[in-house]
Amino acid sequence: MTSTRLARTAAELAALPRQGRRAVVMTMGALHEGHATLIREARSLAGEAGQVVVTVFVNPLQFGAGEDLDRYPRTLDADLLIAEKAGADAVFAPAADEVYPGGEPQVRIAAGPMGERLEGASRPGHFDGVLTVVAKLLHLTRPDIALYGQKDAQQLALITRMVRDLNFPVEIVGVPTVRERDGLALSSRNRYLSAPERTTALALSRALFAGRDALPKGPDAVREAARQALEEAAGLQPPLVSDYLALVDPSDFTEAPPDFRGEAVLAVAAEVGATRLIDNVRLHFGAAR
Repeated sequence: MTSTRLARTAAELAALPRQGRRAVVMTMGALHEGHATLIREARSLAGEAGQVVVTVFVNPLQFGAGEDLDRYPRTLDADLLIAEKAGADAVFAPAADEVYPGGEPQVRIAAGPMGERLEGASRPGHFDGVLTVVAKLLHLTRPDIALYGQKDAQQLALITRMVRDLNFPVEIVGVPTVRERDGLALSSRNRYLSAPERTTALALSRALFAGRDALPKGPDAVREAARQALEEAAGLQPPLVSDYLALVDPSDFTEAPPDFRGEAVLAVAAEVGATRLIDNVRLHFGAAR
């Protein structure tokens, strides 16, 4: 393929020649194999005649006070190489004043009740910031298809709901989580982990897999198996500090009842040292409701 083009402004992006379907992959940079998987899937869906655009933007609106905005990894040169190898035609990497030319926007998209649960309860306002920047980037990139990782399950559910509720003319595609061989979900924040912290972090995926193994026994058994696996990790050094463990209906992220049928998401969040990690697995209980 030809070299991946870098666009820094909306005008530069709009000037890129376009034909066929455009697929966009939105990232905050620090790309890894999980992002590369998204880009390859975008290439497949757009087709050789289409166009794949990767956005790289660390969105200040979705970081709360005391979070890692300033230290979030910024590795654009390496990101360009990964994007090109995976099949991207262009990388859109705007500065904050290009995305928010008037400073922080006074009008934002509200995530609603689903955005106040789980991650939203732990990070107030986070999903308002996510949906606001996603809406802006969808307008700027004008894709036919937008792809997001299932690792950020609540984010994916909210983006899907926003697109449906507000009639965005785009197809949203979720791509399965990519994991290391030992089960750890790929994340740009994994690079913060020391070797001992990374070992502790494996407790998240172990808990999820334990819950998955209990699937035939029903929702309550799934929760209990995952909870026990997390408790077994309590004595690890450095310790894992659990934030939440929940089995939810992916349509609204409310807790799944004991008689739940259909697809559910078993989600977990925890801190290891100074690093906050999230993970989830998708499960299916019996016949769909």
